[in-house]
Amino acid sequence: MEEDLKWISEVLSGDKQAYGNIIKKYKNPLYATIVRMTKNPQDAQDLVQDAFIKVYHQLEKYEQKGSFSSWLYRVAINHCMDQFRKKQYSLELVGVNEDSVVNPNNPEVIFLKKEKQRQLERLIATLPDDERMIILLRYVNELTYEEIGELVGMPITNVRNKLFRAKKKMRDTVIQEGGYFHELSNDR
Repeated sequence: MEEDLKWISEVLSGDKQAYGNIIKKYKNPLYATIVRMTKNPQDAQDLVQDAFIKVYHQLEKYEQKGSFSSWLYRVAINHCMDQFRKKQYSLELVGVNEDSVVNPNNPEVIFLKKEKQRQLERLIATLPDDERMIILLRYVNELTYEEIGELVGMPITNVRNKLFRAKKKMRDTVIQEGGYFHELSNDR
């Protein structure tokens, strides 16, 4: 956080190169969120780039009341939502490439991981947009309840309730289909 504040101060003082540090730090997590929303890597790249331009122009509006990352996500996601309304995108989940597999030579391990990922993606895709967004922000971007609440503009209790309901819906769907998903059985 202090690192972010230092960079912000440098950018606002005229050092435009310092903004590159902010982009470097946040581009991958922001891209991961947006690509899951758009289901289109090219659109996601464009939206991330546009979002960083918007953040740059609004940097002086950051009041340091919450974490910078929450503010940045809020600006970026609001920008994306505006674009979704304009272009009538639908929020959907996209598959994630397997970056690391325990034993990449074991076809069974690869198959099971991909199958598990597909099942999870399918479950998340069945959720309403607001619950899907909260799930992604919590578990993909690893934001706190406070950061999510700040980002989506709702009290922390509502964030917790929506997260709980989303996980319950996913659990119920798995049970209804006669399956079991270990990660959904724990209260993570």
